[in-house]
Amino acid sequence: MSTVEIRVLGGLSVRVDGAEVPLGGPKQRAVLASLLLARPRSVSTGRIIDDVWDGETAPSLTTLHAYIAELRRVLEPGRRIRTVARVLTTEGNGYALRVDAAGVDSAEFARLAADGARLLRDGDCGPALAAFDEALALWRGPAYGDLDGFGFLDAEIRRLDQAHDTVTLDRFEALIDLGRHNEVLGDLHAYAAEQPLAERGWRLYALALYRAGRQTDALDVLRTAEDLLADSFGLDASPVLRDLRTAILRHDSQLAPASVASPETIPHLPHPVSSFIGRADDLAATERALATARLVTVTGPAGIGKTRLAIETAHRHPGPDGPWFVDLADLRQPDLVATQIARTLGVPVEALTHVLAARQTLLVLDNCEHLVDAVRDWCAQTLTRCPGVRILATSREALGIMGEVIVDLPPMTADAHRLFTDRAANVLPGWAPDADESALIDRICVQLDGLPLAIELAAAQCRVLSLSQIAAGLPGPPVTEPDRASRHRDLGQAIAWSYDLLPPAEQALFERLSTFAGRFDLDAAAQVTATPDALPSVAALVRKSLLRVEYGAGPRRYRMLTALRAFAAAKLSTSDTAELAARHRVWVTGWVEAAESGLRGFEAYAEIRRLESDQAEARAALTSALLDGDGRTALRIAAALHWFWYRRGYITEGLTWLQSALDLARDAPDSLRARALLAVAGLSYLRGDAATAISAAEQAHEAARRARDRLTTTYAVMHLGHFRALLGDLDTAYAHAVTAERGARALRVPWLQTESLMILGNVHRLRGDTARARADLATAIKIGEGCGHRWATGSAAWTAMKSAIDAGEPEAALAMAADIVGPLEADLDLTAWLVLAHTTAAAFARSGRPEPGALLLGAVQTLGGHIGFSPELMDPIDGPREAAAVRDALPPAVLRELVAQGAQLSRVQANEIIAGVGVRV
Repeated sequence: MSTVEIRVLGGLSVRVDGAEVPLGGPKQRAVLASLLLARPRSVSTGRIIDDVWDGETAPSLTTLHAYIAELRRVLEPGRRIRTVARVLTTEGNGYALRVDAAGVDSAEFARLAADGARLLRDGDCGPALAAFDEALALWRGPAYGDLDGFGFLDAEIRRLDQAHDTVTLDRFEALIDLGRHNEVLGDLHAYAAEQPLAERGWRLYALALYRAGRQTDALDVLRTAEDLLADSFGLDASPVLRDLRTAILRHDSQLAPASVASPETIPHLPHPVSSFIGRADDLAATERALATARLVTVTGPAGIGKTRLAIETAHRHPGPDGPWFVDLADLRQPDLVATQIARTLGVPVEALTHVLAARQTLLVLDNCEHLVDAVRDWCAQTLTRCPGVRILATSREALGIMGEVIVDLPPMTADAHRLFTDRAANVLPGWAPDADESALIDRICVQLDGLPLAIELAAAQCRVLSLSQIAAGLPGPPVTEPDRASRHRDLGQAIAWSYDLLPPAEQALFERLSTFAGRFDLDAAAQVTATPDALPSVAALVRKSLLRVEYGAGPRRYRMLTALRAFAAAKLSTSDTAELAARHRVWVTGWVEAAESGLRGFEAYAEIRRLESDQAEARAALTSALLDGDGRTALRIAAALHWFWYRRGYITEGLTWLQSALDLARDAPDSLRARALLAVAGLSYLRGDAATAISAAEQAHEAARRARDRLTTTYAVMHLGHFRALLGDLDTAYAHAVTAERGARALRVPWLQTESLMILGNVHRLRGDTARARADLATAIKIGEGCGHRWATGSAAWTAMKSAIDAGEPEAALAMAADIVGPLEADLDLTAWLVLAHTTAAAFARSGRPEPGALLLGAVQTLGGHIGFSPELMDPIDGPREAAAVRDALPPAVLRELVAQGAQLSRVQANEIIAGVGVRV
């Protein structure tokens, strides 16, 4: 009997034995939908006619029978005429669809949703999240999306949509409970906007904000929900929202997440969908090695299972500081190894060693073989300076560091049969091999030399090939004991065999998808590979294990394993490679420029997440542009990324790309060069290089004026105003700041108005005009809140805090600091946090409490020193005065003691001081 799969979570489609079959026109598809709604019960012919021809002239039974006959033909293509139908059966005065629930995506979605909800109730958030991700991955678009206008489906579509919403919210809750609240803030913001009546969405949004340290924002969200429900819908907020508000105000301990994740819910490790098979001895060996050594390297050829073993090992080593999984497969620049690790941990690269020195954690560094020298150097330095860090690396060769323990992974033997059977069952549900088939499986595993990836590729073919066909198509068994080189050849042969079985369209797409350095979605695949309808081939490559799916709240993303990507890339001609690289650059340019426009708005956090996760693609595009002499494209990409680099503190990397692109694209349009030069100015200022910052800003101003680019001209003038103010040239700074504010107002660009008013307000303050300073800063905050530019509102609030200190109102300044610190923590903005803590130290001193100020000064000096950042250098007017306010208020011996104590504070402890609930001296 054929295997029938019916999909309705998107357009209605049917696959028979893995191949999609044509379903005919809307009426015939609607007949199938009517039968599916009743499954497994039968439905009368009259009911089908009422469903499909509602309000129309009823057809004859002959017409309906013709539709049924055609459906039977496509559902059971091998059935002989006049034999009994087994899928679409005749039942009395009607018909029934006999398809297992596992073959209907809506039923499978319901099963996974129920499993996930049960696990979530039981507190098993990791497995619950995996179930929710798998359930949401079944959705390809609106339910029954190609059957619009058939009223009998309306109730079912509403039910499915409601179920999708429930799973979406369940997934958000699981992520929050796993401590991954920052990951869902952007999605919850969008959900609340789209579903304003869904109180659970508002509740989860507020809870995520609170756990991210943004108490004020959490309360604002609850207030917005209550106002919206009352003003727009005449409804009162439920007790659930009111109780959450009370709990947030009280800092109720029940709102805090669990401090230590269980092995099943470790948030910083991948959670593979497929089961871990075998390797018990290798797993035990790796764990024994980690118990005695601080560096363990799992070695072996491509496809041997190094990554999977490392992930399984790490899941067995939970702790408050990790473990953390760092994927180096997509990284091609050795000098960015530390940057990649820092990004994974969410800290500035300059602070990475300092952060790790205070942690007891396990780092998994995956796919090190193409970066061995750089990884070796980083590991050697880190293990020396960070006594609580252990490293589990995977590589095709050892790193070569003293004290390294090597676990050389052998091919699978007895467990290979289990692996093949398990993976084959994914495409043949319920299949259990008999004795003859088991013998064939053993033969196949021997032919593939026990390489797990090769075995998985072969098992994926069970949907369309018999075991005998698979065995016949593979190379013969090794005649001698295989070495590593021969195993590599075996994997190459297995990949080549899988590739040869692909139809031409899938072969072509497989080759062209190797252009991506990391992850991609369907839209990207279609654009870069010039394949408008990429879904069928992408889905086929996933089924055949040639692509991996990565699940998340947004569109499904895909990636190709390194060995597969290398094989596919080698199939491309030189001209195809060049053409695809150019198309890839066009695609990257498009999305980074689109993201840039959102970085100063409500979607900033979501855009930063996207840019962070897709840095491999941006780097690949920048590299190919520079190598191919495409300087203008490199400049466009670098200019678009500058604010992302600024906010995340990626100063060195950003300046390196920008300078390389500027050197290559000397003939680029003035407007483009102006934007790039302003990017250099901003990053140089952040580094404390005032001379380069001013020179770059002046060059940008001249280029923008030549191009008659009003926005960039205004932005450059604003930069010059700020830089001149920091150097004490207040008259020039004032002239620039006024010009910039007028220009921004004329352009009516809210984010630019916010920043220009913040700069003008600071210049007013430095000139002694407190009233005008406060008015401009208040306006800046109001406009910034209206357009979602939280960085600018925070900077304006920090400047207003300084104004309060200037006016002799240090208590008001301290109250402002307590409100500002939460959002800075949520944004992981270390430099902004350092200047806030420095100013707060002065506010404590001015209020007659210099002791906590001295503690903060010690914390700032230590944390800032680790990233080469000093508020006194970046803020040369106020910074020295703030430090002096603390130093002058204490005897030298007491000051030294308190500063030394402050140097030992964690950032959390410093935040408690800033918030007014911390150390009392």
